[in-house]
Amino acid sequence: MTRANMLIRLAPWLFTIGLFVIWEGAVRIFQIPEFFLPPPTAVAKAFYEYWPAIYRNSLITLEATLVGFALAVGFGLALGLVIGWSRTIYAGIYPLMIGFNAIPKVAVVPILVLWFGIGFVPAVLTAFLISFFPIVVNVATGLATIEPELEDVLKALGASKLDIMRKVGIPRSLPYFFGSLKIAITLAFVGTVISESIASNYGIGNLMLQAQAQFQVPLIFAGLVALAVEGIVMYWLMAILETRMTGWAQRSGFAQN
Repeated sequence: MTRANMLIRLAPWLFTIGLFVIWEGAVRIFQIPEFFLPPPTAVAKAFYEYWPAIYRNSLITLEATLVGFALAVGFGLALGLVIGWSRTIYAGIYPLMIGFNAIPKVAVVPILVLWFGIGFVPAVLTAFLISFFPIVVNVATGLATIEPELEDVLKALGASKLDIMRKVGIPRSLPYFFGSLKIAITLAFVGTVISESIASNYGIGNLMLQAQAQFQVPLIFAGLVALAVEGIVMYWLMAILETRMTGWAQRSGFAQN
């Protein structure tokens, strides 16, 4: 392993440790009250003290996020293929998609509560609603950016629309699709926590809300750390999946850096 590769592997850990050291030092030097900004040591103490509750609620949040994300992948991929199939469909549906995505999902949660009650289902649906848009957009973009000249050549050779989509369009959209998964999984966590903060008795969102009501600021930050860890792990898994499935589309220069 070269020195450059070693530095690349160590960089996330070094920057994270440096961040916590600066955070701890700033709180100590400027004597910032714990109820305003707790130091990392206080957050670690709260993490240790409330570990059973954090662990249990983290699993609930992770489960709801993964279910919502799975729904977003299936629905987003199917809708992206439909939108990318025809420029007419693309022009007709895309403005509606933008308008729907512009609606704050926190405003949709009360409607989901009226329909499904509080708990797991609204969290899953909120994760789904907030994460499927990037998948749809990226898949549709990958299909819609096929060069017209290439389509004309393939049609002249006897290829049908379905053949062009299967042989060119779908493979071309794969890097877009797997790249969008990294964005969608992080957004899914956001949707789950939003719903849990409003309409659930479980999950990290609800735990942080209870901690806020009791002015347990270190516990709030501990919940944020737990969410960050889950998000990083899931993002990393999506990145590995992207590399495995679309390694042929990776730029060699980026891989070397």
